[in-house]
Amino acid sequence: MPGIWETHMTFSQRSRSLFKTIAVVLALALPTALAISSADARVGGGMSSGSRGSRTFSAPPSTTTAPGSTSQFNRTYTQPGSGMNSAATAPARGGLFGRAGGFMGGLAAGFLGAGLLGMLFGGGLFGGLGGLSSILGLIIQIVLVVFVVRLAMSWWQRRHTPQAAYANADAGRGPGPQTNYRSGLGGGLGSGLGSGLGGFGFGGNNNAPLEIKPDDYEAFERLLGEVQAAWSNEDVAKLHTLATPEMVSYFEQDLGQNRARNVVNKVTNVKLLQGDLAEAWREGETDYATVALRFALTDKTLDRNTGAIVAGSEQPGEATEIWTFARRPGGNWELSAIQQTN
Repeated sequence: MPGIWETHMTFSQRSRSLFKTIAVVLALALPTALAISSADARVGGGMSSGSRGSRTFSAPPSTTTAPGSTSQFNRTYTQPGSGMNSAATAPARGGLFGRAGGFMGGLAAGFLGAGLLGMLFGGGLFGGLGGLSSILGLIIQIVLVVFVVRLAMSWWQRRHTPQAAYANADAGRGPGPQTNYRSGLGGGLGSGLGSGLGGFGFGGNNNAPLEIKPDDYEAFERLLGEVQAAWSNEDVAKLHTLATPEMVSYFEQDLGQNRARNVVNKVTNVKLLQGDLAEAWREGETDYATVALRFALTDKTLDRNTGAIVAGSEQPGEATEIWTFARRPGGNWELSAIQQTN
């Protein structure tokens, strides 16, 4: 019998050593993994942000460039029933669930990391449970943490996401998507339009129909590149000339999070590949145009000190997003919203 007990004790010690090693690796790697996975780096952070006037909570029509659905807004100042005027001037407010970690993301990573490290000292993730040094105990504790965090996130999103979003996505919609205004890798947007612009006609007529002209499309393509360049240079002053105050407030939040992580995102070689007008309309004195854009880009995130790539790569990629532009009387087009496609 002593031999049996000795064998069992040796196995238990080896198991504890193995489990502690796994806990250390997970505790160190998990926060980093969460930070990297949440850094969908390019301008807008891979989220749907901004306002589309009275159509903020209506899905734009699908187009040839973006035939799928469009994500509802993760970040918007507009409340159901209000237009852009209130959204553009609303004070900036921080999000509980932000890009690059946010409050809950950091809490989850820290909580789980601390719990795993705590297991090394015999306390376990929850002191009251005690003695959970086996792999089963480790799995149970991780599952409990994930469950609690997901439950909290789900509750927060249900409370703060307007229930009316996309409820009337097809109501008041215009004649639908228009012929695409760029295809392939040809020359500039202006030179590729030609007489085909006649097919663009008018967008949705929620209030007054709005004709989009060749100069407008050239402005949209120019803004696509200029916004990405100003973002890469962290030039907030330039962004104020290219986007609405609401959008700039989101850019500032995201840039601040990058600085806190000691990284900088660089988006280069931006080139429009294809685009479609989804809808265009006028609300009061403000013009709106929502456009589907498929573009090439090189997206990489660098360590500020060493210049080493921590996310993304030197290899060019593609992205398809829905951009909404707004223009006030006597002013230029400004970026008012970015939405992701599904």
